Amino acid sequence: MRIVFMGTPEFAVASLDILIQHQYDVVGVVTVPDKPAGRGQQVQQSAVKKYALEKGLNILQPEKLKDEQFVNELRKLNADIQFVVAFRMLPEVVWNMPPLGTYNLHGSLLPKYRGAAPINWAIINGETESGVTTFKLKHDIDTGNVLFQDKVKISPTTTAGELHDDLMMVGANLILKSVKQIESGDYELKPQADTEAIHAPKIFKETCLVNWNHSVESIYNLIRGLSPYPASFTTYIDKNNLSIPIKLFTVEKECCQHQFHIGAIESDSKTFLKVACSNGFIHIKELQMAGKKRMSIEEFLRGFKVFPEFVFNT
Repeated sequence: MRIVFMGTPEFAVASLDILIQHQYDVVGVVTVPDKPAGRGQQVQQSAVKKYALEKGLNILQPEKLKDEQFVNELRKLNADIQFVVAFRMLPEVVWNMPPLGTYNLHGSLLPKYRGAAPINWAIINGETESGVTTFKLKHDIDTGNVLFQDKVKISPTTTAGELHDDLMMVGANLILKSVKQIESGDYELKPQADTEAIHAPKIFKETCLVNWNHSVESIYNLIRGLSPYPASFTTYIDKNNLSIPIKLFTVEKECCQHQFHIGAIESDSKTFLKVACSNGFIHIKELQMAGKKRMSIEEFLRGFKVFPEFVFNT
């Protein structure tokens, strides 16, 4: 089969790599245009482009997916099928082009967690399992008929970063399985049960702000569900009355009754720092202050004095 692959981040590279390693004919790789990023605004290439360059693959980087020139270039590739992993929403003129259709790898067990951030929301919502799905694209996003699924367990300590890496590898194998079955013609597509759908919207800054009035469990899940990226955060007011954000990466939970005010801190100023919430404490293990590097709580306490009246904003 002649395959066009579409993707952008590291998550997609594993799927492209497994196709190349098994000598499939990837006639084109579609990824985002290069763009400046970081403090120096150096031009950055996507992870998929970097891999494609190493392998000498044909690369297309359209600014707009409906652009006539891009659509014509894509059509000339004469692909039998397209696979999409962590890419943009496609217009119908693109996804409906190849005779065998366009298939997407999604980081959840559809119809659960349709949307932009399925990995984060599965952990934020306290799920004990997730997985990957290959499905055939149609007009409504993440609603197409399912080809294959594979499950992955979520432990009580799993972070979004760890689940991302697990799903990346499981997803690559599912892409390979999907290609083989489609190539053989021996496969069945199953419609999704819309009544079981759960939405996984894009993560915004307000989603990441910790509300210490919430329960220990919900705060704990929020922090690990956003770690390491984009990372949850809390704020405190410094001596100049400025609100200073602190990103939280690794925490532990303690359920108990206490007499502390919500958001108040208990610490020995050397080895531990915990924050009071509605039904216990969150023990902070790794954090990052604005303008500083990520550090352990021991490193943080060596350079930051905790006063008895010190509280995080609620």
